[in-house]
Amino acid sequence: MTLSEYKNKLSNFYSSSNRMPTYTEMMKIFGFKSKNAVARLVEKLVDAGIVDKDPLGRLVPTDSFSDVPLLGLVKAGFPSPSEDVLETTINLNNFLIQKKEKTYILEVDGDSMIDAHIADGDMVVAERTETARDGEIVIAEVDGEFTMKYFRKLGGKVWLEPANKDFHNIYPENDLKICAIVRGVIRKY
Repeated sequence: MTLSEYKNKLSNFYSSSNRMPTYTEMMKIFGFKSKNAVARLVEKLVDAGIVDKDPLGRLVPTDSFSDVPLLGLVKAGFPSPSEDVLETTINLNNFLIQKKEKTYILEVDGDSMIDAHIADGDMVVAERTETARDGEIVIAEVDGEFTMKYFRKLGGKVWLEPANKDFHNIYPENDLKICAIVRGVIRKY
């Protein structure tokens, strides 16, 4: 078995159990007959950067657990001839999250941003900030209520604009505070 295959088995266990397996569990997962064999494999996995050890010596996953194969482009128009596939990986956390300490995820409730391709039930990756540029999609507190809309600014006037013609612009009566900028959208089918 390759290190990548061991990583996949560990990743599957971690996803289903929300923890790393014990050495005894790894014996069963990998079909090893001794903990010594597991210990040697763990050394190789640590050296390869697939897992790490915390200060107490327990195994912890590295960022590579979020790596997903990136195979290339797929045409969404007319079919094109297939070409050689160059496989690499992409880490979804690193791709979606630039400032981890300022990032959180929210579930979307409503369809005021549907024309921006953000639908009810989607998840948005938001990055905390108190400022935004005109045209950015923001999470904002307007007159004591939270919403997600386009931030608009013209001269000294600010307002929030939906991405759905069935909704109206929101002009603050008292105050508008920017809480975050939307950096990504996640949708499951």
